[in-house]
Amino acid sequence: MKLLARTLYLWEVGRQVASWSLTSGQECLVLRETWWASMRAVRTRAVHHKPGHCIAMGRIMRPDDANVAGNVHGGTILKMIEEAGVIISTRHCNSQNGERCVAALARVERTDFLSPMCIGEVAHVSAEITYTSKHSVEVQVHVLSENILTGTKKLTNKATLWYVPLSLKNVDKVLEVPPIVYLRQEQEEEGRKRYEAQKLERMETKWRNGDIVQPILNPEPNTVSYSQSSLIHLVGPSDCTLHGFVHGGCVITISGRMTFTSNKSMEIEVLVDADPVVDNSQKRYRAASAFFTYVSLNQEGKPLPVPQLVPETEDEKKRFEEGKGRYLQMKAKRQGHTEPQP
Repeated sequence: MKLLARTLYLWEVGRQVASWSLTSGQECLVLRETWWASMRAVRTRAVHHKPGHCIAMGRIMRPDDANVAGNVHGGTILKMIEEAGVIISTRHCNSQNGERCVAALARVERTDFLSPMCIGEVAHVSAEITYTSKHSVEVQVHVLSENILTGTKKLTNKATLWYVPLSLKNVDKVLEVPPIVYLRQEQEEEGRKRYEAQKLERMETKWRNGDIVQPILNPEPNTVSYSQSSLIHLVGPSDCTLHGFVHGGCVITISGRMTFTSNKSMEIEVLVDADPVVDNSQKRYRAASAFFTYVSLNQEGKPLPVPQLVPETEDEKKRFEEGKGRYLQMKAKRQGHTEPQP
């Protein structure tokens, strides 16, 4: 499918949103503020927003967005979620007079894949600012899939992300965030608790930044060493955002290893390390780390049993128990928070 027209309009950062218009035979990506009213059915919070504190965007899913089974790649949805978050955060952080900034993703608190999205369905992504600290913004995102033949919609993804405003003059400088106004004091207190919790987890992540995945020759099946893999990639301009992140020219090493398995799921830890090739004075540093949970599905889309991981060393056993704790916590949250369907 050839791209017939592509226009990018950039207004002053933060004053107005960067609006994309992609037109091909069946494709159109637009920002639609008026669509937000239809999303209220799936919201449980009532935060008093000024204009620009919530947005919605949508795009039809094409064959090149999906895998061989016809399900849309998780990365495609994650990209739309992050784009919605950076738009709403940047807009809010520039809502007052002062030094101009761009909101940078600091942490993906959690992302839940509740249901697969398929080719031909329309993805509706809604983002809302739910809490602000002095230097960060919490954004909660919901994704709905729409069958354009029947008009039915279902919730497919939920995500919570944190952004920080970086000065356009000096990207190492973090600016202050304008506060939002809450209808009830309890909402601010709940947001503060979430902020403190993720702050503690972030400190724990920094403590583990020295952890390196070392390759092991001829590992035994079902062990952590057997699951380890690494990918080295040179970051180029096509890997960067509109604002120049990621910085082109850094060599990144992406390492992954299995940390935990339940009966039908597995947890994978991913570590991203960067090696600057231009500035020799800067050493390798941990750019990002994350935990991903996967399930094995048969052709009918039903979960299959997962071969059980065999932890060998004390560190592997410790990571296994930590993964088990995250699994039980995630399972409890998933069972206790069922979103209403529109």
